[in-house]
Amino acid sequence: MFRVLFIAVFFSYFLPDLQAQELAPDFAEWLEGLRAEARDRGISEATLSNLDAIQPLERVIELDNSQPEFVETFTRYLNLRVTQNQIARGQALLRQHEVLLEQVQRRYGVQPHYLVAFWAIESNYGRSTGGFSVLEALATLAYDPRRADFFRAQLLVALQIIDDGHIQAERMSGSWAGAMGQLQFMPNVFHKYGVDGDADGRIDIWNSLPDIFHSAANFLSESGWRGDERWGREVKLPDDFDYSLTGTATRKSLERWRFLDITLVNGDPIPTAAGMEASVILPAGAQGPAFLSYQNFRTTMIYNPSTFYALTVGHLADRLMGGEAIAGLPENEQAMSVEDVKLLQELLNSRGFASGRPDGRVGRQTRAAIRAYQKSQGLPQDGHASRVLIESLEQ
Repeated sequence: MFRVLFIAVFFSYFLPDLQAQELAPDFAEWLEGLRAEARDRGISEATLSNLDAIQPLERVIELDNSQPEFVETFTRYLNLRVTQNQIARGQALLRQHEVLLEQVQRRYGVQPHYLVAFWAIESNYGRSTGGFSVLEALATLAYDPRRADFFRAQLLVALQIIDDGHIQAERMSGSWAGAMGQLQFMPNVFHKYGVDGDADGRIDIWNSLPDIFHSAANFLSESGWRGDERWGREVKLPDDFDYSLTGTATRKSLERWRFLDITLVNGDPIPTAAGMEASVILPAGAQGPAFLSYQNFRTTMIYNPSTFYALTVGHLADRLMGGEAIAGLPENEQAMSVEDVKLLQELLNSRGFASGRPDGRVGRQTRAAIRAYQKSQGLPQDGHASRVLIESLEQ
């Protein structure tokens, strides 16, 4: 009965694509094909026996298909994650694990306060790692045809991790999307970057802090982290700033940004360093705070490709070291609903500014369309979706 309901969920959701697809195989049949592929990779029968009771999880499909009613604002995103309690706890943990974190820094060059900030944002210092069986979550998503190849590959790597003795299947817990442990690593990231920090023969990112910190630092170091630089900083833009220069696609030397009259929040000149490049980031549009982001910000976005995420990790790291709160947060930042964003996209398309299929998500194409419209109207080209912009388009 559940199998029929499960198939109906994703078949009805993806009806327009079914003309090009054959009927999905029975889950048991599909699982046998997976077993055969895993055997060919040398995975043992003992490990494969953990698939015996696997069934698709309806809740995983619900979460994967769910779409929030509102597009979260930067102010709300930040304030939910950077609180006085989180700062105080992070500072206490920095002191508690000082020796270990300094050892990790010497090996990989990643500063302790950044590691603790990642730890906080990813799993609330290890207290929220997800309650799903990674094998069941990945099997569910691999059986679903939308991103089957990606999640099938992740599932096979997860089986290899179990087969290598790093974790027992019943203890391999994670998010509904298969992200694992206190770092929320996907299996392929674990397999490539995981480190046995405590030298016990296993990599345990669920329970071992040496393994957790060594693995996170190894991933960041291999992804381009610079241990002698910060992530970025809040800055003040001049009144005549060219907002078309904002966004991660534009990089300029710190000397060039200084020449364009970008200053520290207090009006002092920004520090410069030879070879350092930065981008101007406006998470809440021209009316919100502005940041210069450096290489470590870009590396953070490899961990999670979200500007909100990268700014929040960097800001929390600053606060752990006694930094100030963000000065330019808007007092009453208005959230856009998904339907608002769809309407905005429809209006842009109707005016000849191609934003793609209206889907309620502000992606790269939508931001480019917004900038093009703003340019045509002589508005600040911040690429920011807002209700004010909708009103302008409706006039």
